[in-house]
Amino acid sequence: MSEQADGHDPGPQANGDTLPCADTPDGANTHGRRDVDLPHESTAEEIGRLPACFDCLVRITALPGLSTGGEPAQIMSTLLDALLGTLRLAFVCARLNDPAGGPAIEMVRVADSARARISIGGEDLSIGSARLGLRGEIGLLVAGSHRLDFPDQTERLLLEIAANQAAVGLQHTRLEGLKNEVVERRRLEETLRERERESRLIVNTIPGLVATLKTSGEVEDVNDQVVAYCGQNVEAMRQWGTNGTVHVEDLPRMVPVFTQAIASGDPYDFEARIRRFDGVYRWFQVRGLPLHDTSGQLARWYVLLSDIDERKRAEVELRQAYDSFADAQRLSKTGSFITDLLGDDHNWSEEAFRIFEFAPGTKVTVQRVRDTIHPDDLSSFESVIARGMSGADVTFAFRIVTSRGVMKHVRGIAHVIERVEGRPKFVGALQDVTESVLAEEALNRARSELAHVARVTTLSTLTASIAHEVNQPLSGIITNASTCVRMLDASPPDIDGARETARRTIRDGNRASDVISRLRALFSKKDFTLEPLDLNDAIREVMALSLSELQRNRVVLQSELAEDLPPVIGDRIQLQQVILNLLRNASDAMVDVQDRPRRLVIGTARDEGDRVRLTVRDAGVGLPPQRLNSLFDAFYTTKSGGMGIGLSVSRSIVERHHGRLWAEPNEGEPGATFSVSIPRTQENTLDASAVLRTS
Repeated sequence: MSEQADGHDPGPQANGDTLPCADTPDGANTHGRRDVDLPHESTAEEIGRLPACFDCLVRITALPGLSTGGEPAQIMSTLLDALLGTLRLAFVCARLNDPAGGPAIEMVRVADSARARISIGGEDLSIGSARLGLRGEIGLLVAGSHRLDFPDQTERLLLEIAANQAAVGLQHTRLEGLKNEVVERRRLEETLRERERESRLIVNTIPGLVATLKTSGEVEDVNDQVVAYCGQNVEAMRQWGTNGTVHVEDLPRMVPVFTQAIASGDPYDFEARIRRFDGVYRWFQVRGLPLHDTSGQLARWYVLLSDIDERKRAEVELRQAYDSFADAQRLSKTGSFITDLLGDDHNWSEEAFRIFEFAPGTKVTVQRVRDTIHPDDLSSFESVIARGMSGADVTFAFRIVTSRGVMKHVRGIAHVIERVEGRPKFVGALQDVTESVLAEEALNRARSELAHVARVTTLSTLTASIAHEVNQPLSGIITNASTCVRMLDASPPDIDGARETARRTIRDGNRASDVISRLRALFSKKDFTLEPLDLNDAIREVMALSLSELQRNRVVLQSELAEDLPPVIGDRIQLQQVILNLLRNASDAMVDVQDRPRRLVIGTARDEGDRVRLTVRDAGVGLPPQRLNSLFDAFYTTKSGGMGIGLSVSRSIVERHHGRLWAEPNEGEPGATFSVSIPRTQENTLDASAVLRTS
């Protein structure tokens, strides 16, 4: 056997606890005996060893920590060193069992004479042993000597005493350890309970619903908020999948997510409706986080349920509002946009993409938009872009040609909402007004046709006046021609008289020609044409055509035309149509008047806002208040033979001139006054096509 100081070589019979003792004839073990009798007679040699043994005993019992406890390895090392030195042993070893089932502690001490290597087969050694503990549960002490009579009774007693002392110290150490372990365990349990109490308090103060789940996914515990909200205890909450706690429509969506997370140990997050104690379901965001222990194993799940019902409702309302907004844009063909012109960054709505027929998601740039502009409108487009880049609000109207070759009329407006790094950012809207422009053009054609019809229908009532106006110069021409012939036939001929008569003939011919020209102009079918005109002159021409008819109806026509009236820009024929309609209506309103003069006053004057006003005032039966809103409706008439289109056509004509036509009862006297107010030139300087597009 080789020496292993503080090693794991148990010495002889290391694999058993029943090493034979040399003091028994058959080698039987007597470790359990503590009452070893001393021999009644001792040899001289034994007596001589008694002082040494006694001294060894005293030294052993006096060893510090041997019987009062300490580290087991230290106790056994001290004991082995003492035995080896006092009993002159060849070796001494000990084996300590681990009560927890761990590896045993084995120690060996060998005398120097053995030179750390002892062969049992080469030398005869006597061995003695003693059990540590009543049944050797603590371990085993083994000693060997070159003396064949080792151990004698004294040495055996000494081994027993040493073993008992060591056992007492080891037991004391273990008891102290157990005591400390119990105290530490109690402290840890108390700490754990305190932490659990604090954790419970923290969980209950969280403004949300919190639950803990076992690793299997089963509900372990819930905080007070869950109990208060659901009105259920923990046992009922464990049946959340079947007792209606979760809305039945949400289960097919959330169960697979939950099951997958429990199986994989990954966090999960989903939204579901949770039933309140009163049966109302509210939306919650459910987040599950796994908790792992120090070894990395899944210990439990913590679940936080946050009420998002208001947010979900807001999202639904926002989605509905957006859908309604999108529908409104689609129905009205109006797109919206946010634009940074200098940065060439544009955010368009879906309808804006549809109007320009760009694919959704297309990168919009100024150049891409410019490529769609009608060539005739490019200068207008460039002007709008230039004003926008300077930071001014803009309005625009231009035509575009899509990739399909379709021409569209687009009108819009943009306002600066903020400046980003000095660059203006616009919000605006654009509208596809193609249908309205085409409809307006068709309406204007229809209005022109209707106005022409109205003028033609007026022809029948003006026949007598026309005949009178034409007949007078024709009669004069005939008379003058006859007179001229007589003067030339005289002898001698009256050349001077004939010459003067010829001049009168020419005058009457021109007069008849003027009447015909005015009639042809009034009843001709012409397009809407803007030109500068003197409104007073236009009125005088209409008065000349209407005078005979007015006189026949015993109407006294008076004019109050302003001398300083500025010119206006308008369509002469259509404005004369309005004047003629107003004069005829005024005359018709006085047909039944017998108790007062049938006076009709037409006048002009400057109006507010650099405008010109035309008024026609009659002394007729007046206008009932309930009829004021219906007078200008198409086909509304109070005349038995009227068509009801005169005033309607007149209003449309005035509105095309950006003017206003209205009627009101006379103040303090019978009759009514019809008034027309039109701007001078500022709003009418556009060409005819522009008026048609913007009216």
